Amino acid sequence: MIIKPRTRGFICLTAHPEGAAKNIKRQIDYVKSKGKINNGPKKVLVIGASTGFGIASRIANAFGSDAATIGVFFEKPATEGRPATAGWYNSAAFEKEAHAAGLYAKSINGDAFSDEIKQQTIDLIKQDLGQVDLVVYSLASPRRTHPKTGVSYASVLKPIGKPFTNKTVDFHTGVVSDISIDPIDSDEDIANTIAVMGGEDWKFWMEELSKAGVLADDAKTVAYSYIGPELTYPIYRNGTIGKAKDDLEATVPVINDILSGVNGKAYVSVNKALVTQSSSAIPVVPLYISLLYKVMKEKGIHEGCIEQMQRLFADRLYADEILLDENGRIRVDDWEMREDVQAEVAVLWDKVTSENIEEISDIEGYRNDFFQLFGFNIDDIDYDAETNELVQVPSIK
Repeated sequence: MIIKPRTRGFICLTAHPEGAAKNIKRQIDYVKSKGKINNGPKKVLVIGASTGFGIASRIANAFGSDAATIGVFFEKPATEGRPATAGWYNSAAFEKEAHAAGLYAKSINGDAFSDEIKQQTIDLIKQDLGQVDLVVYSLASPRRTHPKTGVSYASVLKPIGKPFTNKTVDFHTGVVSDISIDPIDSDEDIANTIAVMGGEDWKFWMEELSKAGVLADDAKTVAYSYIGPELTYPIYRNGTIGKAKDDLEATVPVINDILSGVNGKAYVSVNKALVTQSSSAIPVVPLYISLLYKVMKEKGIHEGCIEQMQRLFADRLYADEILLDENGRIRVDDWEMREDVQAEVAVLWDKVTSENIEEISDIEGYRNDFFQLFGFNIDDIDYDAETNELVQVPSIK
């Protein structure tokens, strides 16, 4: 079939297999160009492994450390005349490249919040790898069914206490406008968001992996968080999502206790603002990222997902000394949060309008990154040509 991008708001409803494959290959080539990770992991489980930071984590460890990887994700395969989700095509391309390089790579498709998928993953580790020495937790989902109670929770994206009004942009059209978001109706909104995006499921995973004896000595686990600038605090760090991130970060000592038997260690990495399927849904953030990209590219310090993850694993998590902030977190948002970068973004924020956004921001770079998430806007792909949508992930029958 001929596959073109079809969008609805901040969602792209289609994905292109050849574009996705080329995008994965580009990320692999970048990791290879950086050389091997010293003393990197050899057997890695990535939970939430198909898009954004998750797939980049899998690539960084497979091709930077020759690691065997198991990826867990929840994606839709293609049916005739209907393309698969982007994460499915990403995972198919990754496995094919990994196998061609002689690397072990298998995937599990299903609800990572469920006990069933946790057990399936444990069984696969026991069968093929014995143990894993790194667990990456990179789940991003708007809802979760609790595996113990069966109760379903939906996260909300809202400020707390008072309405939030600020600029935003429709990145498709470049129209800058004001947006107002009402605060939460009750504390239940906070509790529901924490239930979906907080640290409980990460803890459940580590408990089950530990009980099953599939964590190697000195095993590490890392989950991802974000802080961002003050202008996004009301909708992000001080809003419902921020409360969930606080809960995630507060889970670290709990997991350290779980890992004490294998001398393991848990970390949270605070990452840079990037174009992902999740970040595109947050008002204000696409405009902030468009301005941030402009400033960071001009300074020569811009990074995408793969650059961030390669730096995280090579220069932070597997460095001789793991540098942490005052709250015990790894910071690979350090370049984003530099004073000179944030000062220039703040100046542009005050100036930006629909009339000048194409000139003073990198909104075009934002659009490109967004569509490339789905395999579009990739050089040397003929999007007018027929392509085979029925691509399989090799390890998923």
